[in-house]
Amino acid sequence: MGDIAFNLLIFFVILARANDDSFLQWEPAAVKTVKPAGESRASVVIDSKNRLFLNGQETHLGDLADGIREALGNAPPGKRTVLLKVHNETQAVRFEPVIEAISEAGGDMVHILEKERM
Repeated sequence: MGDIAFNLLIFFVILARANDDSFLQWEPAAVKTVKPAGESRASVVIDSKNRLFLNGQETHLGDLADGIREALGNAPPGKRTVLLKVHNETQAVRFEPVIEAISEAGGDMVHILEKERM
């Protein structure tokens, strides 16, 4: 019985979808002060090549709101955090529709920034 439980545990760990976007290349904008972001349900990245990713998977703007809605599930208000990571050279015409999609999906957006180096 213990062997079966162990094998099932390994099976689910291997098949679990991680929200790892550490492989994406982007550089955050810098500000004077930053606060910790806390726990999030979803992560949206616009990388240095202007590609759009949701939880590490490349996606299209038209599919973004539905993907975020799915990631947030039925989480209560205050637990619907979506991290937004935008490469610092990205134009507003690219990231403003992303902000709109996060809002449409009911996410609480947190823009990830970097503290200015002095």
